[in-house]
Amino acid sequence: MRESRRNALRKLAVAPALLTIPSVWGATIAKDTCEHKSPRLQYSINAYSFNDEFKDGAMNLTEMMEFAADIGLDAVDLTAYYFSSYPNLPTKSEIFSLKKRALELGLNISWTGVRNNFVTADTEARARDLKMIKDWLEVSSFIGSSILRIFTGRNQPKGYSKEQVKTWLVEAFKECAHYGSNLGVMAALQNHNEFLFTADEVIDIIKRVDSEWFGLILDISGLRTSSNPYAEAEKLAPYAKYWFIKEHVYINQVKTPTDMKQMAALIKQSNFCGYVSFESLSDGNPRDLIKKMKSEFQLEYSKI
Repeated sequence: MRESRRNALRKLAVAPALLTIPSVWGATIAKDTCEHKSPRLQYSINAYSFNDEFKDGAMNLTEMMEFAADIGLDAVDLTAYYFSSYPNLPTKSEIFSLKKRALELGLNISWTGVRNNFVTADTEARARDLKMIKDWLEVSSFIGSSILRIFTGRNQPKGYSKEQVKTWLVEAFKECAHYGSNLGVMAALQNHNEFLFTADEVIDIIKRVDSEWFGLILDISGLRTSSNPYAEAEKLAPYAKYWFIKEHVYINQVKTPTDMKQMAALIKQSNFCGYVSFESLSDGNPRDLIKKMKSEFQLEYSKI
């Protein structure tokens, strides 16, 4: 049953891929399109902000989209594990329902995301996660999102050098990018403080993958080992296809409130065009926290 659903998604993904390619190209060549124009931002929200609510059934993806529209966001990030069908692939009716509701609310579904592990020494596990990513690249194309968020995976397996593990990453990311290129969906790495800890390490991987269908979701809170995460993020800014803003960054591994003035200046000065997504990881009401972050960032951005 699950295999037949995958086959159906593969067939259905072809037409949406043609429709989503323009938006992907917009993300891919963001620097070119903004070089001689004012940067243009759109705002989104990451579903993980409501992780507790999703887990206890107090919220679903449709309700999250309604909240996003209520506070004036442009888009939503729909993570795979919050789909009602997960870990199975979503049905056509679930995809259609979300896509239709987003249209009614005037929202884009800017990306979908999965959790994968490409740094394990278990080759079968890596192959399973690669297959999962390919499945969700198809779902992404069908639902209309232009980016699929992926990770490196956590920890370095014993008995292998970091350079050996990096070759696994590059090989897997190349395959993800190639598969996504046939669907009109970019595979984008979120730097997530798991295996690649510095800007230089992330840039090295991006250059080695060397594909216009592989990009970076720049998460400044994932740059935790530096005394100046804003300077690290500035190095990564030319590679960013998407930005995450959270209420905290880390300075030498110490959690510190995000300086929204610096954050806004960094994104503005990088001449970025595209999505900025807010994600709350703090205790408290995530609705209030997201509204506060959005308001603070937009205020500082408007002053520059």
